[in-house]
Amino acid sequence: MNTKLALACAFWMGWLASGALAPAQTGAPRQATPARAGPAPTVTFAKDIAPIVYQNCTVCHHPGGSGPFSLLTYKGAHDRAGQIAVVTKSRYMPPWLPKPGYGDFLGERRLTDQQIETIQEWAKQGAPEGDMSKAPPAPHYNEGDWLLGKPDMIIKLARPYTLPANGTDVFRNFVSPVPVTSPHYVRAVEIHPGNKLVIHHCNMLVDRSGASERMDGKDGQIGFGGMEIEVESEQFEPQTHFTFWKPGTPPYQYPKGMSWEVDKGTDLVLNMHMLPSGTPEVLQPVIGLYFTKDPPTEFPMLLELEDDEALDIPAGDKNFTISDSFKLPVNVQVLGVYPHAHYLGKDIEGYATLPDGTRKWLIWIPHWNIYWQAVYPLAKPLFLPAGTVVTMKYTYDNSTDNPLNPHNPPIRVKAGNRSSEEMGHLWIQVLPAHKSGLKVLQEALMRHRIEKDPNVFLAQFNLGAILQSQGKTAEAIPHLEKALQVWPHNATAENNLGAALLSEGRVVDAITHFRAALKARPDYPDAHYDLGDALLALNQPQEAVEHFRAVLRLKPDDANAHNDMGSAYVMLGKVAEAETEFKTAIRLNPQNANVEDNLGYVLAQSGRMAEALPHFQRAVELKPDSSDFHNDLGMAVANGGNLERAVAEFEQAVRLNPQNSSARKNLENARAQLARVNGGIRQ
Repeated sequence: MNTKLALACAFWMGWLASGALAPAQTGAPRQATPARAGPAPTVTFAKDIAPIVYQNCTVCHHPGGSGPFSLLTYKGAHDRAGQIAVVTKSRYMPPWLPKPGYGDFLGERRLTDQQIETIQEWAKQGAPEGDMSKAPPAPHYNEGDWLLGKPDMIIKLARPYTLPANGTDVFRNFVSPVPVTSPHYVRAVEIHPGNKLVIHHCNMLVDRSGASERMDGKDGQIGFGGMEIEVESEQFEPQTHFTFWKPGTPPYQYPKGMSWEVDKGTDLVLNMHMLPSGTPEVLQPVIGLYFTKDPPTEFPMLLELEDDEALDIPAGDKNFTISDSFKLPVNVQVLGVYPHAHYLGKDIEGYATLPDGTRKWLIWIPHWNIYWQAVYPLAKPLFLPAGTVVTMKYTYDNSTDNPLNPHNPPIRVKAGNRSSEEMGHLWIQVLPAHKSGLKVLQEALMRHRIEKDPNVFLAQFNLGAILQSQGKTAEAIPHLEKALQVWPHNATAENNLGAALLSEGRVVDAITHFRAALKARPDYPDAHYDLGDALLALNQPQEAVEHFRAVLRLKPDDANAHNDMGSAYVMLGKVAEAETEFKTAIRLNPQNANVEDNLGYVLAQSGRMAEALPHFQRAVELKPDSSDFHNDLGMAVANGGNLERAVAEFEQAVRLNPQNSSARKNLENARAQLARVNGGIRQ
């Protein structure tokens, strides 16, 4: 059995054994009770209890569910009536940790006082059944059932994984490619982890880079190890949604307009925390995807507050506190929160302080319990203006007074991923007022993390990537350099730094980093591509061709690589080969203006001006603000004798870029020729 679930059940069942609980027994002698004005109305399972249980309990308590027994039948409830009465009266069940009035959440499983009193009376009366023909229909659950209905796509791990019988926490990542060839938009995800008894929790990451596939199976088993995995990406892509499986927490559909995209080459990675049970356990996770035809129109983001660096809790300390605060640079709406700590967690607070000093509670859990951790979507979005400070404050109890303390006697506990260590995180899902606010928010969050600790690779790298995406390459360079100091020879950071240096004209320095990226990862297509472009800038087309070939071996349908291969062939004087590459690139991406212009150029060089002209025209249609494309089209139409149109194209080229010396010279020559022609006609 999962040792953590076993502890939870033992804690509950031990409470029963202590005499605090006693199952209802019909006909058992009872102590005298005060006289009443009249007999209490009969409370029955069919009429009164079934509606409460079916709505609040059976999502966990059904065959194959995360609860230790089923409550789908009258017998199942009757046999545990006394137990149900006590755990509901104490509000231990249903498991709902947030304090009332400190956050308003969807799917709240808190019973009303009246519902609790009804259960108490039913147990006192001997748990009568009533007329089951009048009971509401019981929910239907089977081990393989999907709570959101049948998914549009079901993705099963390629083969099972066997969890060893013994040992400590196991962190394993399982990679499942999404079998699509075109964009699909996901409106909901449901995860079936495969063996709930041994799984503490499971998070899902989206990998569009192929990095996870490269690590899969390298140790001889399916998947790869690690808890805090970093999905490599040339551009910083923040997490947008809570995608997870946790015991007792049902999946939910994303709000309208907040779907996310999967496309060809997308991998889903299940990041799983498992606990050996004493016997080998086999699991084969399954992911259900639910699609919508509507692409996303709103773009949320997950903010993470954390203070793990401060976690160093002395043995016996009952009130050890950590905190973190972040000032919002833009207006946002809060959509949901997810607090996380381990066994020593005691009091969990998350709140927002508005610019006027007003406090808005995000969540307060005064009695944390790791077994019932959950994501809490808000019932209604909470607006927070720019300048609001969001704060987490967590208190831990590392004493013998904490019944969940895994150490007896207590020992000093520090931060770590293992369940016997501690964590302190608060994820807040926010929706900026405008999509442009995402980058502002991302940049501010990374700067906040760097202020706390400049030696965090992910923060330095992500900030550099954000600045690169904004065209601030000079500002990005020192952050990428710092990232490489923290994690030397990281292939993605080496390549990003090379790209930033190349943008700044530092070609030789850029080539050094591209080569370092390829040394770290020889099959890195982006590094081959960027190195090829840098070599072209140094007029070394022969070596550039070899790197473009490497790209195309890895990614045969890369239109940009075909285009740049064509440019290298032009420099080598291999016009026919260049023409083939440019035509392939156009077939793969008909919307690429640069390729159209390049094909026009090689056709013109071959003396096939009539064939070249439509490609120059297409380039201008696709990118009408390009001075160079108007200049090239002007030369083509001038060659065909249409001097008036040529003058118009050269004039447009100069208007778009007054510094385009070629266009200025061509305009001067075309006007002179046109004047001579017109002058000859007038004579």
